[in-house]
Amino acid sequence: MEAKLRETGGFCMPNGHSTPAAPLLPAMWYNGVREGSGLLEFETKAREEGAIHVAGVDEVGRGCLFGDVVAAAVILPDGAIHEDIRDSKQLAEKKREMLYGWITEHAVAWSTARVGPDVIDRINIKQAARLAMKMAVEALAVQPDRLLIDAETVDSAIPQTPIIKGDQRSLSIAAASIVAKVTRDELCREWDRMYPEYGIAIHKGYATRAHREAIERFGPSPLHRRSFLGNVLNRQMELF
Repeated sequence: MEAKLRETGGFCMPNGHSTPAAPLLPAMWYNGVREGSGLLEFETKAREEGAIHVAGVDEVGRGCLFGDVVAAAVILPDGAIHEDIRDSKQLAEKKREMLYGWITEHAVAWSTARVGPDVIDRINIKQAARLAMKMAVEALAVQPDRLLIDAETVDSAIPQTPIIKGDQRSLSIAAASIVAKVTRDELCREWDRMYPEYGIAIHKGYATRAHREAIERFGPSPLHRRSFLGNVLNRQMELF
C-alpha cells in the first residue's frame, strides 16, 4: 500500500508542520523509556548544552540519475524514542511508511524540501543536497536550537553538528531519513506515471542496469540529471 503523505508534509517545496500541543506518546515513545540508547547520545548532549529543540536533518536521492533530491528536518519531543526508528535504508517499505505516520504525528515539528534536476545540474549534487537540507530547516514551524546533520553542514546560523553515519547514530537524523525516503518514494510513484518507460517506481531513479538500458533506448527524460548521464549518453551515441 502506498504511504498517504499528510498534506502539510507532502510535495510542496518547502513545507512545514508543527504539533502545538503534543499528545501523550505511546508507551514505546515515552520520555526516558530507553534513556541509555546510543541513538539519543547527540540529542542528550545538545540539550545538556542548553538546546531545547533539536532537529535531525537528512536527505535522500543524492546518487540517483533521475528526479529531485529530497531533504527532511524533524524535531522529536525531548527524550522520546521509538524502538523501530533507524536508518531508513535498513527498514522495509511498509515499516518505513508506518514510522512516517508516527513521526509526523508526534514530532514537535517536521518539514520536507526538494531540489530538482535543473538545479542539481547547475550547482552540483553536493550543493543541491545542502540547499534542500537548508530549505527543510527553514521550513520548520518551530525554530530549532541545534541541528544534527548526516555528514554535512548547511548554510545556517543555527549551531550544528555533522555526524558521520548520522542516520545510524542519531534518532532525530534517522527520523528525518525516514520522512525524506517515504516522501521521495511517493514522488517516484508519481514520476513513474509520467514516464512509465523508465521503471522509476521500481529502482527509484538509481543507476540499475534496467534504468541505464531504458535511457539508452528512449533517451533521457526532462527529469533526468544530465550531469549524471555522461557514460550512459556516450554509449547511446555509440549505438546510433
